[in-house]
Order: sequence, then C-alpha cells, then structure tokens
Amino acid sequence: MSTSPLPDLPTLVAGYNRINAYGHTNGMTLSAPEPGKAEYRMVIGPEHLSSPGVAHGGVVAGLMDAVLGAAALTLAFTAGELVSTVEFKINYLHPVRLGDELRAVAQVDHTGKSLLVSSGVIYRQAAGENTATAVAQGVGTFNRYPAGKRLGEILG
Repeated sequence: MSTSPLPDLPTLVAGYNRINAYGHTNGMTLSAPEPGKAEYRMVIGPEHLSSPGVAHGGVVAGLMDAVLGAAALTLAFTAGELVSTVEFKINYLHPVRLGDELRAVAQVDHTGKSLLVSSGVIYRQAAGENTATAVAQGVGTFNRYPAGKRLGEILG
C-alpha cells in the first residue's frame, strides 16, 4: 500500500497509456470510466490478420487479456497496487475481419485479499453496420501486489 496520496484515476490511466508498448503496437486506446471498469478500442489492420481478411485469434485474445487486466488494474490503482494475469478464458463468438472497429469492455466482478476476477465482452462494429456484434467474451483472474517504485514508472 502506498503511504503518499495517489493520483486520480485519469492521471494513472494516462500514465499507463503512455508506457504501454503492447497497446501502442496494436493501436489500442484505454479509457476507464471508474475504478474497476475499463474499455479498450482498436481497429483491425493488415498486421492483425492470420488469413486473408480474418484476424488471428491471438489478437482478439490479447485484447481480451488487456481489457480484463485493465479493469482489475484500475481498481488496484486506487489501493496503490498493480496486477498480473493469473489465468483467463475466452469464448470466440464470431470472426473479426480487416477494418473492424473493436470495443472491449470489462468490469471487476470479485475482489479478494490477493486476487481480482473480471469479465468482459469484445464488440465488433463493421464498416457500414449500424449495430455492434459481440465477437468474444471472457473472464480472468489477476494477482494484486504493491506497486512500490513501479508506480513512479507509470507516472513518469
């Protein structure tokens, strides 16, 4: 636990967005409306494809792990903690295609002394479509631990 006052959630999320190389590489943008909730957005580009026009399942799994973890992280931040993935499960519901805009949302469902559990859904908005379609759902377990000096890395 941190003994000094913690920055507000928007400051912590901005710091995380700045240092998150995985997110930058994949064109992912994180937002957090409140502690314990997170949203990532990304657009599927040619670098995300495994076959002509279809995204690799690992891209979708990476986005799911990121949003589940971010929901846990935004809650852990409020206690001066960070998180690491213990495990997660994903169900693929529909294919993701080149040009699809993805919106991943997650929330913390359980908090324990050392573990957090979050669940989430990834939605696809295809070009020309008016409605979003759920393409994946998942649940993850995350270990919480004191941020210590690593919090300074996030805040820069």
